[in-house]
Amino acid sequence: RSLAGRSAEAAKEIKNLINASVERVEHGSTQVGQAGETMTELVAAIQKVAHIMGEISSSSHEQATGMQQVGSAIADMDQTTLQNAAMVEEISAAANTLRTQATELVDAVSVFKIGQGSYLALRA
Repeated sequence: RSLAGRSAEAAKEIKNLINASVERVEHGSTQVGQAGETMTELVAAIQKVAHIMGEISSSSHEQATGMQQVGSAIADMDQTTLQNAAMVEEISAAANTLRTQATELVDAVSVFKIGQGSYLALRA
């Protein structure tokens, strides 16, 4: 009888230990499920960050290309400005030469005197 009582008591302890183990396994399983969901969210967040980083990289490349184009346009404008300045100097020199030649021509023609009758005859 004593042995049967101890066996029954041991069986109850074993049952309690099994129930406690089942509860712990269920709790652990729940935690694993939550950890899996957290890992899935983490992977999604990392993918979003990677996508944003890709967009930033692409934007930076486009911006660098745009800056190169602006630099090139400024260099072209500078070259054109220099060419225009050179042309202005040439035109100024040509105008001075024409002014000198016109003065010389006026001086050369001033020696000729034409009467009024001649002038009208030539004009008609």
